[in-house]
Amino acid sequence: MADHLLIVDDEPDLEIMITQRLRKEVRAGKYILYFAKNGQEALDKLAENPKISIVITDINMPIMSGLELLININKLHHVDLKVIIASAYGDMGNIRFAMNNGAFDFVTKPIDFDDLEITIEKTLILIRTIKEGIQAQKQVDNYNRELAIAKEVQLSMLPKNFPLYPYISQFDVFGKMVAAESVGGDFFDSFLIGDDKVGLVIGDVSGKGISAAIFMALARTIIQAFGITDLSTNECLKQSNEILYLNSADSMFVTVFYGVLNYKTGELRYTNAGHNYPYLLSSNQKVIELNQNSSVMLGAFNNIDFFENKIKLEPDTFMILYTDGVTESMNFDKQFLGNDALLKYLTFMSSNDSPKNITDGIFNLVKQHANKCKQSDDITVMTLLYKG
Repeated sequence: MADHLLIVDDEPDLEIMITQRLRKEVRAGKYILYFAKNGQEALDKLAENPKISIVITDINMPIMSGLELLININKLHHVDLKVIIASAYGDMGNIRFAMNNGAFDFVTKPIDFDDLEITIEKTLILIRTIKEGIQAQKQVDNYNRELAIAKEVQLSMLPKNFPLYPYISQFDVFGKMVAAESVGGDFFDSFLIGDDKVGLVIGDVSGKGISAAIFMALARTIIQAFGITDLSTNECLKQSNEILYLNSADSMFVTVFYGVLNYKTGELRYTNAGHNYPYLLSSNQKVIELNQNSSVMLGAFNNIDFFENKIKLEPDTFMILYTDGVTESMNFDKQFLGNDALLKYLTFMSSNDSPKNITDGIFNLVKQHANKCKQSDDITVMTLLYKG
C-alpha cells in the first residue's frame, strides 16, 4: 500500500527535484506525491486527499506560511498525520517554534535528499505504529462492546424483579451475582414446580470469562428444563450431567446445589454436586451445615449416580446458598475470608431479617474483608426464607 506525501514549497524547482529523486519509489507504488505552493493550497490538498500521512513544508511562503500551516494541521487532530519542516539551518528560531508546536522532525535547506529519505522512512515507521495502535484500540473497543452485551444477556437470564413470588406467602427468596470479569461462570435460579414446590439452584463453573459464561448458560437452562418436570433432584442432575458431559469443552465442569422445597409442608429435597455446603439458620439463631451425601460436579464424568437428601425445614428458617467466591475472597495479604468468618456472621443474624438483608450483608462482609483488593472470583449468594 502506497504512502501519500504532500510537499509544500513555493520554489518551482523543488517539485522537479523531488519527483526525479523519488521516481523509482513512485513507479514501484511505494509513494504517491502531492505538491502545493503555500499553506492554504496545502490545506485544500489535505481536504481532498485524506490518505496523506506526511507533510513536508517550507516555512517562508506567501499567503500562508509553513508555521501557520502547522498550527492549522494541529487543529485537524489527526494523530497519524505528521509534519516535517524544511528550512535553512540558520533559521533555528522558526525550526524550534515548529518543533515545539507539533512538528515531528526537520530537514535543512539546501535539502540533502539522502537525509530526507531517511527522515521520511523514520516518520512512516512511527505513523504505521500509530495506525496499528488505533486499529488495536478499535478492536479492544469492539470487544468491550461485545462483552457489555454479553453481560446484559447473562444478567437477563438470572432471576430479578424481586420479590419473585409476591403472591406466595410461605417463602421468600433473594439472590445476587457479581462477576469477577465482565461475564462469569456463577449462576443462581429459582422456578416453581407444580402448585406446591419451588426449585432452587446455585452453580459455579470452572474458570471465568466468556467460556465460563457460555457453559453457565447451558447448565442453567438444562437444569431448569429437567427441574420443572418434577424429577427428583438427583435424577434431574443425572440427566443434566449427561448433556453437559457431551458438551464440555476443555474439561469444564460446574458445581451445583439443587434443592426443591415443598413450601406447603416444609420438606426440602436436595442434591449437592460438589458445591459449597449451604447453611440453615433457624429462628433460634442456630446455624447448621447441609453436608450430607455430596455428589460429584456436573460435566466431568458420565454415567454417574447422584444422591438425593431430605430434610424438613421449621418455620422461619433461612437457607443460605453461596459460591466459593465468598469464602475464598482475598485481601491484600492473600488471606481468604473463610467459612469461619461467614459462619460467625450468620450467627448474629436475626430471624426478623429478610433474604435480601442477609444476601447484601454477606456481600458487605466480603467487601470489608477484601478492603479494595481486586475481586479474583465470581461471587454469588442466594438466600431463602421458609416462613411456614
